[in-house]
Amino acid sequence: MEMHQLRYFAAIVDEGTFTAAAHRLHVSQSGVSTQMAKLERELGQQLLDRSGPHIRLTPAGEAVLPLAKSVLATAEAIKHTAAAFADAVRGRVRLGMIMGCSIPAFLDTIADLGHTHPGIEVSLHEGYSDDLQAQVLAGSLDLALIGYANGVAPGLEESIVIDEPITAAVPAGHSLDRPELNLGDLQGERILCLPEGTGIRAAYEDSCRRIGLGPRVDVAASSPVTLLRLAERGAGIAVLSASSTQGAGLRTVPLADASTHARLGLINRQGQHSPAVQLLRSRLLPALQAD
Repeated sequence: MEMHQLRYFAAIVDEGTFTAAAHRLHVSQSGVSTQMAKLERELGQQLLDRSGPHIRLTPAGEAVLPLAKSVLATAEAIKHTAAAFADAVRGRVRLGMIMGCSIPAFLDTIADLGHTHPGIEVSLHEGYSDDLQAQVLAGSLDLALIGYANGVAPGLEESIVIDEPITAAVPAGHSLDRPELNLGDLQGERILCLPEGTGIRAAYEDSCRRIGLGPRVDVAASSPVTLLRLAERGAGIAVLSASSTQGAGLRTVPLADASTHARLGLINRQGQHSPAVQLLRSRLLPALQAD
């Protein structure tokens, strides 16, 4: 039994005729017929019923077909894996990222891929997370790094990179410079937060609604750094994730009743993807999770 015989068998079943299978495989019809007959002799079983106007599977063929397709899929996966190590992967990956993304592991992985696999072209597209989800679902993006709160849209696969609570960034000495705050404590303050369509904004608004508060944002900016610089100057209280406030020169105060977490995740459509997409995803995910 040889691999090409299993490939011919699967093609005949998929296409419905020997002629169509031969055309798909770019071989002669006689070659397909000969190899199919040889496979049946080696197995000692007839796999195809050729008696009628249309080719049908015999009971033995019904049992063998899924095994044959599994073997072919495994062989293809082996080739793709080996190609990744041999720098043979080529293609284009359309990668989305959240606005103002400056995560070192994310940027390092993309830069490193350009050195190890110059045959892969990565095109970057910046946007808000809700828009990125829609683009991945529509097929205009292959992968995207997004921020979100309560799960992703149906039809998407998510790999969570960060799952953390939201916090308040408060100037030192401010009346809210305490060990812990509740969302209600912020009601009399100007709120600085990311725009709608971002994970942190969604987590803040959802947390407020869960306890009966109407979420309010007075100043929105796409960069956490901008919000922190404004908070330092007394423009308001910045509501961000804990990791976004590190090293800002402000007090990071937990919000005890903010039950919805902000998440950062890598998303893709469900189903098969090109070797180039699979390779970039296999590198991005562990790099981001280890960051």
